[in-house]
Amino acid sequence: MSASLTTGSSFFGTTTAVPPNPHLSVDAADIAVVVVYFIIVMVVGIWSSMRANRSTVGGYFLAGRSMTWWPIGASLMSSNVGSGLFIGLAGTGAAGGIAVGGFEWNAAWVLVGLGWIFIPVYISAGVITMPEYLAKRFGGQRIRMYMSVLSLILYIFTKISTDIFSGALFIQVALGWNLYLSTGVLLLVTAVYTVAGGLAAVIYTDALQTVIMVGGAFALMFIAFSKVGWYEGLVDRYMSSFPSVTVANTTCHIPRNDAFNMFRDPVSGDIPWPGLVFGLTILATWVWCTDQVIVQRSLSAKSLSHAKAGSVLGGYLKLLPMFFIVMPGMISRALFPDEVACVDPVVCQSVCGSSVGCSNIAYPKLVVELMPVGLRGLMLAVMLAALMSSLTSIFNSSSTLFTLDLYHKARPKASERELMIVGRVHSGV
Repeated sequence: MSASLTTGSSFFGTTTAVPPNPHLSVDAADIAVVVVYFIIVMVVGIWSSMRANRSTVGGYFLAGRSMTWWPIGASLMSSNVGSGLFIGLAGTGAAGGIAVGGFEWNAAWVLVGLGWIFIPVYISAGVITMPEYLAKRFGGQRIRMYMSVLSLILYIFTKISTDIFSGALFIQVALGWNLYLSTGVLLLVTAVYTVAGGLAAVIYTDALQTVIMVGGAFALMFIAFSKVGWYEGLVDRYMSSFPSVTVANTTCHIPRNDAFNMFRDPVSGDIPWPGLVFGLTILATWVWCTDQVIVQRSLSAKSLSHAKAGSVLGGYLKLLPMFFIVMPGMISRALFPDEVACVDPVVCQSVCGSSVGCSNIAYPKLVVELMPVGLRGLMLAVMLAALMSSLTSIFNSSSTLFTLDLYHKARPKASERELMIVGRVHSGV
């Protein structure tokens, strides 16, 4: 479904402009797959909501500390792998190669540190939130309130907004649906079982959505690899994936020589290996060991052994995005260099509406071009699962921070019923 080229002009001289790609036609089988997905998610959400103890703070925000290792590990994975990862990670892979996968692999061993070093400390301290732990560790309440407010602001501007935008971008490229209506429906469905069931509903639905994400992403990965000629074909075609329209006196359209190197030159590398090994470890430790969204899942474990096992499972699962997100992004560039690797501002503007590049459409472009009827609906369900799992995790954790660290501080005599109401209202808002 490659687009035809038409002659145009730009500041840089004569160019060829690419008309926007036609949107994916929605087949009845694709719609049926998405409908079945929503039904299953709602059933699991309602079942887990009824099963969980939602009448106490510990029951609502920590699932009664009754979770076993496998849903915890799956939730650790899906809470982090949002729609933004499918768009951004695949796009960065298309632009620069496999080194960005190091962000995912670095998490594997840091998660082991979460289970064996951090979680025992948090459990022994008897805390529910990370700001609460800081208050106990260093004394005073100002640091607790500061970290709570800062975390809530960061969730809004760096997590919720990114995931919603990425999910909307996929829907726009793949289906051409109205962005605001689609986003509103997703948020509504997500909020229903998050508000009703608390952390238990979030974790169980995350476990389901992890299976959907991994299964659907691997299906696309195998189809894409067979199309490009497996790994050897990917290397050959990626290194020669130049767009037909280039900009004079620039090299930005040429694939990096070290595209298939994980550890890159400390001076000339776009992701130098010292930063990947040492600098990224600091960032990963904060994300995986001190962020409320992640830690709250481990704190819901029925025992320390289950928390450790969940961390191990989550670590193994984090090895997978290199293969079903990063490399498919590179395959997308290899197959569609004129669109994914475009560099001319006029061409890029006509392809994806952005004059600075279109690498972000790498993953949805692959879905549109390669997936057969029925499996297209599965991939839409994969993106919806990625979006909804990350959003539910953020909603629940931000509700926990607001209710226990801010509202309870303002009203220390508030009853558990009142705290439950505030938590649900905050999740819905």
